[in-house]
Amino acid sequence: MPTQKILLVHLAHARSGDKGDTANVGVIALRPEYYPILLEALTRERVKEHFAGICHGEVERFELPNLHALNFLLHNSLGGGGTISLKTDAQGKTLSTAMLRMSIDVPEELARQALALAGEER
Repeated sequence: MPTQKILLVHLAHARSGDKGDTANVGVIALRPEYYPILLEALTRERVKEHFAGICHGEVERFELPNLHALNFLLHNSLGGGGTISLKTDAQGKTLSTAMLRMSIDVPEELARQALALAGEER
């Protein structure tokens, strides 16, 4: 099946925050039919690779099928945490936006639909 690379932002929205030195990134499918794509594309390894240089520890993934969502814990990502970190974003609030900039491969038809819904047909 032919695929096309698109940004995750066309399939999901995200929220992020912190718990000490661990960033928490939740990714929620914009439509229920996108959830299986997220399950396949957003592996722990792929997320760790995407956050290379930021996430220095383990990445944990939790599936929330009733919400069509995934939650990731990025350990050792915040320079020690909000009260001691010298990072500009010590609470990891921008990591959700960074996650949505990930390119993933999706079936061409789904890519066309998602881009059309976003008003970015290609």
